[in-house]
Amino acid sequence: MRSRVGKSALWLRSSALMAAITLACGLCTTGAGAVSLRVKLACSSDYHALCSQYPSNSPEVRQCMRAAGEKLSSRCLNALIAAGEVSEEEVARRAAQAHQ
Repeated sequence: MRSRVGKSALWLRSSALMAAITLACGLCTTGAGAVSLRVKLACSSDYHALCSQYPSNSPEVRQCMRAAGEKLSSRCLNALIAAGEVSEEEVARRAAQAHQ
């Protein structure tokens, strides 16, 4: 029999996984606005921390994430670069501007 702490930890992990899946599905859009599953999963924490005031499938969330710039995690930035959402040059340029 599992202890209460064990059940709570399992519930939290399950809840976190379901939240990630829900976010990934919520970020699904059609056409040119589609975001890859890799980006959705890599940026889910950034979304929750920085832009969750906007619906996950809205144009505003994309603008918010772009405006967050240097606050985005390296995991999220790497996924965005790999997906072609942003270039390495733009990331480097914005990082240099932020440190001036």
